[in-house]
Amino acid sequence: MLENIKTLFFIKIIFSYIDEERKLKLSKYNKVLQKKLNLNIISYKIYSGRYIVYESGGKTKEYNYLDDLVFEGEYLKGLRNGKGKEYKSNEIIYEGDYLNGKRDGKGKEFRNFGQIFFEGEYKYGKRWNGNFFFENEIYELKEGKGYVKENNNYFITYEGEYFNGFRHGKGKEYYYNNILVFEGEYKYGKRWNGKWYYEKKISELKNGKGFIKDYIYKYDIIFEGEYLYGEKNGKGKEYYDEGQLFYDGEYLNGEKSGKGKQYYPDGELEFEGEYLYDYKRKGKEYIKGKLIFEGEYFLYNMWTGKLYNENGNLIYQINNGNGFVKEFDDGKLIFEGEYKNGKRNGKGKEYDSEGKTIYDGEFKNGKRLNGNNSES
Repeated sequence: MLENIKTLFFIKIIFSYIDEERKLKLSKYNKVLQKKLNLNIISYKIYSGRYIVYESGGKTKEYNYLDDLVFEGEYLKGLRNGKGKEYKSNEIIYEGDYLNGKRDGKGKEFRNFGQIFFEGEYKYGKRWNGNFFFENEIYELKEGKGYVKENNNYFITYEGEYFNGFRHGKGKEYYYNNILVFEGEYKYGKRWNGKWYYEKKISELKNGKGFIKDYIYKYDIIFEGEYLYGEKNGKGKEYYDEGQLFYDGEYLNGEKSGKGKQYYPDGELEFEGEYLYDYKRKGKEYIKGKLIFEGEYFLYNMWTGKLYNENGNLIYQINNGNGFVKEFDDGKLIFEGEYKNGKRNGKGKEYDSEGKTIYDGEFKNGKRLNGNNSES
């Protein structure tokens, strides 16, 4: 297990500095590398489609797989170059310059409904020269160095030393309401040596290693498990805020990767199988203890496999995100029709909870396109 983690750790370190398009080109014909990364690239265009790019008048907009806008601005040779804006959950988080796909030049970062969090100069995607703002306080960064306070405009999330644009040196990290989570030494952005606080318990991290109990920031989920290289690596568990088990399995470089199981809040098994970089990769999915799907996934979508109804009968097969499918909600048919690239694409019908047809027509990228809508 440890050797596999080390091997994949260094592969991912190398790949983390390569944009998504070139990464997929490199691995497309390299079966050995695909095996290491647990990839089986059937179609380059499909696999690289986490972001859908639309160009108009020289400008470009990017949408993620949920059709949320994530970027709009200038592009050159398939990469962000020039002026642009980034979005998250329909809120702007950055506005400024880009070079070769990374933030580079002058820019601003925003938190919580447009309030400026950092303004200045970026270099190779890192904050380099500028100011962090919190209430009436200003913290200056010069040549990637300084003592700063990061915040979300409501409370401090980190205070400590920066070096080369990373959290590096002594520092403290906080959860919401100024709850201290970690205090110690950081190394190139990773928690490295220090004390980890969870309620009244203290865990210790040495040289990036330890068994830690931690909040998962911005989520009311708690993690406990192994750390290696300053991140979640090895076996671990995540819990809902009420204490119910959410996930039990393996991690790689801070993300779910390897074998694992995921549970509903009531304790029923939801999924068991393999993960890759926090996404379900291959396995079985359940509702109320009954198998509904077995096969492979692409991002959040069922991709290749078989789907069953509540009686265990095979109702459709899907291959590479394409096929004629039936979707159920709580055992009731809600959609039947054509799938392409893991979404409703082509002809199909939607039904209400009583089995009445509410839409009959065409779909594109999961959305209604042309058809008859009989909803009241």
